[in-house]
Amino acid sequence: MTPEPDTQTPEETDARHAQKMAKKKAARDKIMATKSGEKGLIIVHTGAGKGKSSSAFGMIVRCVAHGFPCAVVQFIKGAWDTGERRLLTGHFGELCQFHAMGEGFTWETQDRARDIAAARAGWEKAKELILDENLRMVVLDEINIALRYDYLDIAEVVDFLTTSKPPMTHVVLTGRNAKDELIEIADLVTEMTLVKHPFRSGIKAQAGVEF
Repeated sequence: MTPEPDTQTPEETDARHAQKMAKKKAARDKIMATKSGEKGLIIVHTGAGKGKSSSAFGMIVRCVAHGFPCAVVQFIKGAWDTGERRLLTGHFGELCQFHAMGEGFTWETQDRARDIAAARAGWEKAKELILDENLRMVVLDEINIALRYDYLDIAEVVDFLTTSKPPMTHVVLTGRNAKDELIEIADLVTEMTLVKHPFRSGIKAQAGVEF
């Protein structure tokens, strides 16, 4: 059966669109009217796709733009000379503390005891920063990797976040393979899905894209 041709004039199409959008706005406004609370969030960025740390640093830049004090603890990539580290320490050091505690990925150090010591030092610094109620946000970059390899005790991390984190402090935890226990207590969880990556085509990590 052949569908009837659309005989609406452009003006009728515009009017129909406006009416549809007005209904959507009314429904959205009704939902938003019920959302008035604020709290410090536990945010997890995980998954095999690219963008976990990048998204977290985007949030840090937002905090800086609003004049909110914040901090970053890097658990794995501390040995890297990254663009975000240059930017934050070079231009916004008065607002954003940056602590590079890691020494590289586990296959680079090849020393489990050393990796555990670095992770523990990073976690101690993280706890200190999170307890500072002057900080609006603390990013724990690649902490999920340390948790995945059991360099840190997931029960200890979960207990601290649920019992000791100040009510209005946001904590962002990044890295692949987030533990189920962490996902359970999180307020916001995003899983980055890998569709394509240039690494599979022989392209190395590049400044401005990966670091």
